[in-house]
Amino acid sequence: MISKFIATVVGGKKQWREYKARSRQLPPAYRTALDALERYLNYFGTGGDGTAMYGDLIDLFEQGAASGTPIRAIVGEDPVEFIETFVQNYPKGHWIIRERDRLTREIDRAAAEETAQR
Repeated sequence: MISKFIATVVGGKKQWREYKARSRQLPPAYRTALDALERYLNYFGTGGDGTAMYGDLIDLFEQGAASGTPIRAIVGEDPVEFIETFVQNYPKGHWIIRERDRLTREIDRAAAEETAQR
């Protein structure tokens, strides 16, 4: 049974099953890397519909595997930077980007208020 979270993030049982079936077809090292990124995304949260994001991620890994591109050439030396940058391509559904923007605006506002009071 697919959880409500997965249904919300990924977009439904059928798409999730297709994604997982495709991921199982990857060579073991690529699958391990993709599983790690997926786990990070599931924990980190993407909000909204992640169907396109997961589809693009599996496309990237399938293409890399087909062309023999090393995993480090796909994700670079910093996998966190890679996935954070990757997710920024899907900002409408990504709650953390909105929260980061909100935090920055609020701190800017507080600093401006503090300066005005002096």
